[in-house]
Amino acid sequence: IHLNRLFLLPGLPTSGWSVQVPSDVTGELGKMAVLPCTFTHPYKTIDRTLTAIWRIREPYNGTVVFKCVTQGAGELCKTAVSYKNKYKLLGNPRHKDLTIRIDNLTWSDSERYFCRVELSGDVHDKYESRNGLKLHIIAAPRITNITVSAGGRSVTARCTAEGEPAPALTWSGPLDSGLTSVTSGSHQVTKELQALAQDGKYTCTAVNSHGRAEGAVYFYKFRASNSSLLLILVFVPLGIKVLVLLVLVGSTAFWRGGSQKRTVTLPASLLARAQPQDSTYENLDRGHRGSPALPTHRAPATRT
Repeated sequence: IHLNRLFLLPGLPTSGWSVQVPSDVTGELGKMAVLPCTFTHPYKTIDRTLTAIWRIREPYNGTVVFKCVTQGAGELCKTAVSYKNKYKLLGNPRHKDLTIRIDNLTWSDSERYFCRVELSGDVHDKYESRNGLKLHIIAAPRITNITVSAGGRSVTARCTAEGEPAPALTWSGPLDSGLTSVTSGSHQVTKELQALAQDGKYTCTAVNSHGRAEGAVYFYKFRASNSSLLLILVFVPLGIKVLVLLVLVGSTAFWRGGSQKRTVTLPASLLARAQPQDSTYENLDRGHRGSPALPTHRAPATRT
């Protein structure tokens, strides 16, 4: 009896390649999600350079969002690509684990993801998941906009909310609130309340399987009675005319007051001091008044 023994040498293939990923992963908007990926390879040990890759949308040719490279068995996988710095390696590629984490989830992160492993040297030492995994983003409702606007003679209230699944919107308020219309997107819904007629508070409520949200607006329509409207039409123009007249009168009085001379009354003592004194010549002239005037023509002298 001969016993055949199988010896497994390091570096020789022992089984085929395989990649294991879940079909679906769910993450909440604004938080983080973990994308698991493990693999097997046909070697007992690996001492060659190993590259871990994650891509989106389609296998083999999709956009690479994460990539890391490890040179040796005891070396960490150094990140070469991390789109928007959102992707982090959680697993250890040397331990056949390519699990990553995505931080701060947004709506655009809802994609299909494919993980891939590559070994340096042989062109066949590469393997990638064909079906990948689908990342679903969920979110509780959030009202992003609520307004009241007038168009012609009609007044409309508009409410927009987002969430996943897309939330159901309802308006509540005074009776006979008007007609409604709904516009839906992938994760966003807008609902209008048309032809508002009643004064009061109008509330928009958004609900889905993860929660609810509310927002409110207040609507008050101005109503003037016939008599009030008539008084407004009469007194407003009249008030404007009176105001203009007052401005003109005030301006005229101001300019006239500035152009007039001011009269100052002085005490009698100051007036007496201020009178000019008579000169000596004037006194002499006054002293001779009433007496015959001196002749002004001198007679010629007579010769003897």
